[in-house]
Amino acid sequence: MKLKASAALAAAMMFAAAAANAQTELRLSHQWSTGDVRHQVAQMIADEVAAANVGLEITIYPSESLFRAREQYNPLSRGQVDMIVYPLSYSGGQRPEYNLTLMPGLVRNHDHAARLNESPFMERIEALMAEDDVMVLVHGYLAGGFASTGDCITRPEHVSGLTTRAAGRAFEEMLAAAGASISSMASSEIYNAMQTGVLQAVNTSSSSFASFRLQEQVACYTPAGDYALWFMYQPVLMNLSTFEGLTEEQQAALTAAAANAEAWYLEQAKAEDAASVAVFREAGVQIAEMTEDDFNAWLALAQESSYPSFVATVPNGQELLDLALSVE
Repeated sequence: MKLKASAALAAAMMFAAAAANAQTELRLSHQWSTGDVRHQVAQMIADEVAAANVGLEITIYPSESLFRAREQYNPLSRGQVDMIVYPLSYSGGQRPEYNLTLMPGLVRNHDHAARLNESPFMERIEALMAEDDVMVLVHGYLAGGFASTGDCITRPEHVSGLTTRAAGRAFEEMLAAAGASISSMASSEIYNAMQTGVLQAVNTSSSSFASFRLQEQVACYTPAGDYALWFMYQPVLMNLSTFEGLTEEQQAALTAAAANAEAWYLEQAKAEDAASVAVFREAGVQIAEMTEDDFNAWLALAQESSYPSFVATVPNGQELLDLALSVE
């Protein structure tokens, strides 16, 4: 009996040791290359969590290697993937309120974007995500601009007659009001579309312009400068139930890593605009600048198209829009 008891005790101790050494693996999906700032944000979280030694490991699947770019939100909601780096407006068809996270002229600069992230407006957006069992791990907005295979784009009339890509419904409505034909696609698909002549113009983030080597396909680039019309919310999201299922130590390590990554993301977002200009200029692409008058022309068009459309199609749309506009 003593031998059996000793054997049972040894087995229990081995099981306990194995459990203590077990690693919980989280899978993180995104659409960008490993050189992109959004991958680097994910990698920073993974590295810091690993260094915390709390039995938590994050495996990153870049470049749409796990899910297609626009098809990541529902798998996250269902727990089929644990984390994603994701432009939230991609899911504006499912949750029309998300379209407000890519609204022309709503965000003035990167610091204003950071204030939006901590506002009652964002609390409302996060409450909607929670209904889908999704939470925000890292907030982040990126700025962007225009590029064309032909003439430069700085004003609404410059897109008239062009087949143009924009990431979200609000920008598509504004561009359509300017006379553009709209072709919807993820940023990862822009290069081939321009190469084959499907697209003549594009509106996307500074990071995506460089990450997807669009300097190889365009003749003129209008970057985010003193006036930036395009700001898009692109957070790191996590399945809420998965987070709640982690140990307290794992949650603390993940939260700490996310806080560091968010601060770094903001600083890098500011730097990405200038970095993209350098890449395009070196490639011989013409660089155009949007003036205050150009910006105001776009904003007036958005206020006649995208803004009223959002209010008309989203329950409590005016309240949400006013919440966003109230952030100084």
